Parts: sequence; C-alpha cells; structure tokens
Amino acid sequence: MSRAQASQDHELWSRTLSLLLLGFICYALPLSVFAAQDDAPVLRVQGSNTIGAKLGPELIKGLFAAQGLSDIRIVPGAADNEQRIVAKGADGRTLVAEVAAHGSGTGFVALEESSADLAAASRPIKDSEAEALAALGDMRSLAAEQIIAIDGLAIIVNPGNPVARLDIEQLARLFAGEIRDWRELGGRPGTVTLYARDDNSGTYDTFKELVLAPGTRKLAAEAKRFESSTALSDAVSQDANAIGFIGLPYIRQAKAVAIASGDSQPMLPSTSLIATEDYPLSRRLFLYAPPRSNNTWVRALIDFAHGPQGQKIVADSGFIAQTVRAIEVAPSAQMPAEYRELAAKAQRLSVNFRFQEGSASLDNKAQRDLNRVLDYLSGHDKMQNKAVLVGFGDPKSAPSRAELLSKLRAMAVRRELASQGVLFRDIIGLGDELPVAANDEDSGRIRNRRVEVWVY
Repeated sequence: MSRAQASQDHELWSRTLSLLLLGFICYALPLSVFAAQDDAPVLRVQGSNTIGAKLGPELIKGLFAAQGLSDIRIVPGAADNEQRIVAKGADGRTLVAEVAAHGSGTGFVALEESSADLAAASRPIKDSEAEALAALGDMRSLAAEQIIAIDGLAIIVNPGNPVARLDIEQLARLFAGEIRDWRELGGRPGTVTLYARDDNSGTYDTFKELVLAPGTRKLAAEAKRFESSTALSDAVSQDANAIGFIGLPYIRQAKAVAIASGDSQPMLPSTSLIATEDYPLSRRLFLYAPPRSNNTWVRALIDFAHGPQGQKIVADSGFIAQTVRAIEVAPSAQMPAEYRELAAKAQRLSVNFRFQEGSASLDNKAQRDLNRVLDYLSGHDKMQNKAVLVGFGDPKSAPSRAELLSKLRAMAVRRELASQGVLFRDIIGLGDELPVAANDEDSGRIRNRRVEVWVY
C-alpha cells in the first residue's frame, strides 16, 4: 500500500469514527439539545384561536419544562394572536416555538405550505383539506388526528337577560336574523344584537355545522364579528340585548343558557355533559400532525398532550380533560327502568365511545379512550363483574332492530376491553332511548350512536 493510499484510508476511518460517535451522542441526548440554528423555531403550530390563545402555548411550555429546559417564558409574537415560547437548553442555547392563532382553516393551509409543523383545529378536518394534504399522508388516521381536549360552545347572553334556555331551532333562527326581538322568546323587549366569531374560526365552523347548517341558514349580515374569543365575550357581557357563541373557557362575565337538541333535555355546558359529549354543542379540539413528519418535537408534544401532565394543563386552561372519572347521575322518571336502576346503584364514567361515520369501527378518540377506561378499571379494582356497558342508537323502522344495533355497539366495545381482561357485569342495549341530539340529521344520529360505561 502506498503512503498516499494509507493516508486516505486513515482519513476515511477518522471521518467514519467521528460520524458514528456523533450519531451515538445525538441518540443519547434529550430533545432539549436539538435547537434549530439561527434562532429558527423548533416547533410551529398554527390554527385555532380557541387552542392558540392559551392552551397551545401552555402545553408547549409544559413540554419544555418536562424536557428539562429552563427560563421558559411566553412572549408576544410578530402579530396579534401570535405567541412565542422561549426557553434555554442545558448548553445555554435558546429554543423557540411559535403559535399563530388565526383560525382553524389557516392551520391546514400552513401545513400545505410547509409553514407549520402542526395544525390546531377546533373542528374536524374537512374533505377538501384532507385531499389537499394527501401528499403528507392520511390526515384522518390515528397517527395524524389527535384529540387533545373537549370543549363546549357556550351560548352566552348578558347576565341580566331572563332567557335561560333555547333549543337549536330557536338558536338558528336568532343567528339567521329571523327572531329580532327578545320578547319573541319570553324575554324583555329589545332588538337582538348578534355576536359571532370570524370566518377563519373553528368555533364559527362548528357553530355553522351544528346550528345553522341543518336548516340551511346563514349567519345574519348584521352580526358583529370577532377574531378574539375574549373580546367577543366581554362585548356580550356589556350589551343588554346581546347573544353570542364562544368556547367554554371564555364565558367570563357573560351568562350561559341551557341548550336542547331535538327531544333532548335542555343542558347547560357542564363539565360532565361536555366530557361525555352529550351536551348538544360539545366539540373536540384537535392537533393534526403529518404522519410522516420527521420533527421530533411534533411527536413529543402529542405524547405530552395525551399524558397526565398535558391533560392537567388542559383542565387548568379551562377545557375538559379526557381523564376518566366516575360521575353520580340522579335517577329520574324519564329514564328507562334498566337505566334508572343503574343511576340509583352505580356511577357513570366520564367517557362515551363513539364510532366512525358510517362504520361499526370505533373512532380515533374512542380508540385512545379504550386505554383510559382500562387504566381506570384496573386502578379502581373494577376489572371483574363491576362494569356495565350501555349502548344507544338512532331510531329504526322496528324498535327491536334499534335495540339490537345499540347492543351490538356495546358488544364491539366489550370485545376490545375483554381482550385486556375485563369481565363485564352486563351488556345493555337501549335503542333510541335518551337521545342527546336530533335524529333528523346525520350529525345528530352519529352523536346518538354511543356506548356508556357504568361501574358498581
């Protein structure tokens, strides 16, 4: 071997050894060392104002703390409704995450334009958005769609307004401008003033879908529009004739009214009714992550948000955590006999299993709820003959068919949990009893197809 060849071999060996050593070091180090160069953000979240105003920044702040970063602070971003979460790594390097809260639709556009790593949304991804992002993977898959919290759209009025309950039809007529004076609803005379979120808002998208769309109505042109949830709520609380819609944490000084859907009982946006998604205007809050993302902070934030620390931040931020707990339910004469007996002797868990649209398969939230329920049953000694599943559905031509289908839904949940060692005390199908939504629209029928869990 020549001296030149030996020198080349030695240089090649040295470079290879250096790369191997660098790879080992990178594998062994925590996420906190992977700061981007030139102060570029390590994580960019864009979308829902409901999430981005507080919850998103607080989750990132919690993740940074869990990763051992220090001097963590939230500071204003470059524009309104934008924030930066800044921290220092162990090596003294500054790490930055950015949250832009301009509405759910903007998050999906940002993913398509590669200007965001995660889309925050307060409504499910639309068909057109999923198609536009198909190159990133299946955005409706379990890996992509992350339900991080439950929220409820509160219908708010001025605290002095005597109207205490409305049904979905009345609500739709109000916001379409068909009801213009409060005396038509038993209130004091006064011209109704409408307050609504802006067109980019997931809150507005949810309101359109749940309230306006069933009657093919449109929001009245005179409605006052807001990008900020807080500003909208404060304006309603200061206007004697106002009515608006808002995410649950933003009720503030306004008054929430009880809402009924179809044959359901009027319900206030309480924690338990929103947790089970029985409240007519309950909704899920999402993070959407491209399944093939190679940003390690994306997966870290998702895992943190689903975990106990993240769910505590969800609750502390005013939303409803997905932590399973037992709820006392008062028996009533309107309940079927079997259900009334359960209410008298058992407790209901704060989770409902629901299914994919047009399918007998559990949806993405339900698939994660299987582990949450299993952890609860195991941790509270309810694994053997202490739990009951109750299935519900929508009306069918024959009541016996509705009852059978509702029981089959409960059996689908039983099959998943039984494989993990749960032995159930009973499986009940109650057909179309106790609806939580109107059955004249697909969205209502989907909500009514559910499985409850009760424990003795």
